[in-house]
Amino acid sequence: MGSINMWAAGSAYGPVLSQTDLYLLKTDLQLNPILAGADGGFHLLFNLATGQTGGFNPDSRDRDLAFTAKDEPATLPRVTQLIIITEISPWCTIVKNERGVKLVDVCTQIWKDYSDHYATDAEFASLPLRLQDQVKRTATMRVAGGNWQPYHTPAAPPVRFKRFGKTS
Repeated sequence: MGSINMWAAGSAYGPVLSQTDLYLLKTDLQLNPILAGADGGFHLLFNLATGQTGGFNPDSRDRDLAFTAKDEPATLPRVTQLIIITEISPWCTIVKNERGVKLVDVCTQIWKDYSDHYATDAEFASLPLRLQDQVKRTATMRVAGGNWQPYHTPAAPPVRFKRFGKTS
Protein backbone atom coordinates (compact mmCIF):
# COMPACT_ATOMS: atom_id res chain seq x y z
CA MET A 1 0.00 0.00 0.00
CA GLY A 2 1.40 3.40 -1.02
CA SER A 3 1.63 6.44 1.16
CA ILE A 4 -0.53 9.52 0.69
CA ASN A 5 1.20 12.84 0.13
CA MET A 6 0.38 15.09 3.07
CA TRP A 7 0.14 18.05 0.69
CA ALA A 8 -2.26 16.38 -1.76
CA ALA A 9 -5.30 18.44 -2.77
CA GLY A 10 -8.52 17.66 -0.97
CA SER A 11 -10.60 18.54 2.05
CA ALA A 12 -9.89 15.46 4.19
CA TYR A 13 -7.11 16.96 6.29
CA GLY A 14 -8.97 17.89 9.44
CA PRO A 15 -10.66 21.18 10.20
CA VAL A 16 -9.80 24.54 8.68
CA LEU A 17 -8.59 26.75 11.53
CA SER A 18 -9.35 30.40 12.14
CA GLN A 19 -6.74 32.73 13.64
CA THR A 20 -8.34 32.24 17.06
CA ASP A 21 -8.27 28.44 16.74
CA LEU A 22 -4.64 28.55 15.70
CA TYR A 23 -3.77 30.74 18.68
CA LEU A 24 -5.70 28.62 21.19
CA LEU A 25 -4.16 25.37 19.93
CA LYS A 26 -0.66 26.94 20.05
CA THR A 27 0.38 25.10 16.92
CA ASP A 28 2.97 26.05 14.35
CA LEU A 29 2.07 26.30 10.68
CA GLN A 30 3.92 24.20 8.16
CA LEU A 31 4.33 26.09 4.91
CA ASN A 32 3.81 24.10 1.71
CA PRO A 33 7.26 23.13 0.36
CA ILE A 34 6.44 24.74 -3.00
CA LEU A 35 5.94 28.12 -1.30
CA ALA A 36 9.01 27.57 0.86
CA GLY A 37 11.14 26.72 -2.20
CA ALA A 38 11.94 23.35 -0.63
CA ASP A 39 10.20 21.03 -3.12
CA GLY A 40 13.01 19.25 -4.93
CA GLY A 41 10.91 18.29 -7.95
CA PHE A 42 9.12 21.58 -8.65
CA HIS A 43 10.29 25.19 -8.58
CA LEU A 44 7.38 27.66 -8.83
CA LEU A 45 7.59 30.42 -11.43
CA PHE A 46 5.07 33.21 -10.90
CA ASN A 47 4.78 36.06 -13.39
CA LEU A 48 3.71 39.09 -11.39
CA ALA A 49 2.86 41.04 -14.56
CA THR A 50 0.35 38.51 -15.92
CA GLY A 51 -0.52 36.33 -12.91
CA GLN A 52 0.50 33.20 -14.82
CA THR A 53 2.02 30.32 -12.89
CA GLY A 54 4.18 27.43 -13.93
CA GLY A 55 7.40 25.82 -12.90
CA PHE A 56 10.32 23.61 -13.68
CA ASN A 57 12.23 20.69 -12.21
CA PRO A 58 15.65 21.96 -11.09
CA ASP A 59 17.23 18.67 -12.18
CA SER A 60 15.88 18.91 -15.74
CA ARG A 61 15.39 22.53 -16.71
CA ASP A 62 14.84 21.78 -20.40
CA ARG A 63 11.04 21.97 -20.14
CA ASP A 64 8.38 23.90 -18.29
CA LEU A 65 5.97 22.15 -15.95
CA ALA A 66 2.32 22.97 -15.34
CA PHE A 67 1.36 24.17 -11.87
CA THR A 68 -0.69 21.05 -11.08
CA ALA A 69 -0.29 21.51 -7.33
CA LYS A 70 -2.37 24.70 -7.30
CA ASP A 71 -5.15 23.09 -5.26
CA GLU A 72 -2.84 21.88 -2.50
CA PRO A 73 -3.18 23.55 0.91
CA ALA A 74 -0.80 26.46 1.45
CA THR A 75 -0.27 25.42 5.08
CA LEU A 76 -0.86 22.55 7.45
CA PRO A 77 -2.95 22.76 9.46
CA ARG A 78 -5.19 24.45 6.92
CA VAL A 79 -6.21 28.01 7.79
CA THR A 80 -8.93 30.44 6.69
CA GLN A 81 -6.50 33.34 6.43
CA LEU A 82 -2.82 33.68 5.65
CA ILE A 83 -0.91 36.94 6.04
CA ILE A 84 2.18 37.24 3.84
CA ILE A 85 4.92 39.60 4.97
CA THR A 86 8.28 39.57 3.22
CA GLU A 87 11.48 41.60 3.26
CA ILE A 88 11.45 41.99 -0.53
CA SER A 89 8.12 43.85 -0.65
CA PRO A 90 6.84 46.84 1.28
CA TRP A 91 3.28 45.48 1.15
CA CYS A 92 1.48 42.87 3.20
CA THR A 93 -0.85 40.46 1.39
CA ILE A 94 -3.81 38.89 3.18
CA VAL A 95 -5.12 35.69 1.58
CA LYS A 96 -8.55 34.41 2.62
CA ASN A 97 -10.49 31.24 1.85
CA GLU A 98 -13.05 29.90 4.33
CA ARG A 99 -12.49 26.36 3.00
CA GLY A 100 -8.72 26.62 3.57
CA VAL A 101 -6.11 28.74 1.79
CA LYS A 102 -4.68 26.92 -1.25
CA LEU A 103 -1.60 27.64 -3.36
CA VAL A 104 -3.78 29.10 -6.13
CA ASP A 105 -5.34 31.51 -3.60
CA VAL A 106 -1.87 32.76 -2.63
CA CYS A 107 -0.80 33.42 -6.24
CA THR A 108 -4.12 35.00 -7.20
CA GLN A 109 -4.21 37.34 -4.20
CA ILE A 110 -0.60 38.48 -4.62
CA TRP A 111 -1.27 39.24 -8.29
CA LYS A 112 -4.48 41.14 -7.43
CA ASP A 113 -2.77 43.16 -4.69
CA TYR A 114 0.02 44.25 -7.02
CA SER A 115 -2.02 44.82 -10.17
CA ASP A 116 -5.14 46.45 -8.67
CA HIS A 117 -3.73 48.82 -6.05
CA TYR A 118 -1.93 52.11 -6.39
CA ALA A 119 1.21 53.07 -4.51
CA THR A 120 0.43 55.76 -1.95
CA ASP A 121 2.11 59.16 -2.12
CA ALA A 122 4.18 58.24 0.94
CA GLU A 123 5.30 54.95 -0.63
CA PHE A 124 6.26 56.71 -3.86
CA ALA A 125 8.08 59.46 -1.94
CA SER A 126 10.10 56.86 -0.03
CA LEU A 127 11.73 55.68 -3.29
CA PRO A 128 15.11 57.16 -4.22
CA LEU A 129 14.81 59.90 -6.88
CA ARG A 130 16.35 57.68 -9.55
CA LEU A 131 13.68 55.01 -8.98
CA GLN A 132 10.91 57.63 -8.88
CA ASP A 133 12.05 58.82 -12.30
CA GLN A 134 12.17 55.24 -13.60
CA VAL A 135 8.62 54.56 -12.34
CA LYS A 136 7.36 57.76 -13.99
CA ARG A 137 9.02 56.90 -17.32
CA THR A 138 7.68 53.34 -17.27
CA ALA A 139 4.17 54.50 -16.40
CA THR A 140 4.23 57.12 -19.16
CA MET A 141 5.39 54.50 -21.66
CA ARG A 142 2.62 52.11 -20.58
CA VAL A 143 -0.02 54.83 -20.93
CA ALA A 144 1.23 55.52 -24.45
CA GLY A 145 1.04 51.80 -25.20
CA GLY A 146 4.82 51.45 -25.41
CA ASN A 147 4.67 52.13 -29.14
CA TRP A 148 7.27 54.17 -30.99
CA GLN A 149 5.75 57.17 -32.71
CA PRO A 150 7.35 58.97 -35.70
CA TYR A 151 6.38 62.34 -34.19
CA HIS A 152 7.05 63.27 -30.60
CA THR A 153 3.89 64.21 -28.79
CA PRO A 154 4.66 64.43 -25.10
CA ALA A 155 2.01 62.76 -23.02
CA ALA A 156 1.12 64.03 -19.60
CA PRO A 157 2.75 61.72 -17.08
CA PRO A 158 0.36 59.83 -14.81
CA VAL A 159 -0.05 61.17 -11.31
CA ARG A 160 -0.87 57.82 -9.70
CA PHE A 161 1.16 54.65 -10.10
CA LYS A 162 0.02 51.06 -9.72
CA ARG A 163 2.21 48.81 -7.63
CA PHE A 164 2.69 46.71 -10.73
CA GLY A 165 0.90 46.52 -14.03
CA LYS A 166 -0.81 49.08 -16.21
CA THR A 167 -1.19 52.65 -15.06
CA SER A 168 -4.48 54.46 -15.43
